[in-house]
Amino acid sequence: MPVYTVHAPVVSNLDFRATDRFAFVRDGFHVWAAILGVVWLAWHRLWLAMIGWIVLMTAIDIAFVRLGIGAGLVLLVDVLLALLLGFEAASLKRWTLSRRNWRQIDIVVADDEEGAERRFFDRWTARQRITGNDQPAVDRGGPPPTRDVPGQAFSKSPPLPRDDIIGLFPEPGAPR
Repeated sequence: MPVYTVHAPVVSNLDFRATDRFAFVRDGFHVWAAILGVVWLAWHRLWLAMIGWIVLMTAIDIAFVRLGIGAGLVLLVDVLLALLLGFEAASLKRWTLSRRNWRQIDIVVADDEEGAERRFFDRWTARQRITGNDQPAVDRGGPPPTRDVPGQAFSKSPPLPRDDIIGLFPEPGAPR
């Protein structure tokens, strides 16, 4: 089952309005990063990693050609480096998020990204409800009314009925 790390931008107050910016990064091997490395890095906007990848691949290929190493060995090294990029793609995404001042806030295990989001937000909203109320405080004006305040109509309780039946029993302790 895949493991996802959850990242959020660093803001002064992390609340429900910031949830649309959370990023879920799947840990594990990324096939498209291994097959189409530069395209995958550009698609995920990992610009420094893409520049580093291009420089690394170009330098290794030029060095191997100048050293007179055969094309088969150059291809093997390129395939191994592509596999390395496939295994480390998630780490590059996490590194880029940390450079952009994002922080990791949780780790979630789920079958897919949608399940990871569901599990994370179930836990996160439960924690938010415990630490603080979902609803903002409402100012209701003055203090609640008290009894025995002269001049307030609501301070007097209504008169008790004398002979009317309230509930099932007309008087306490009466036979049924």
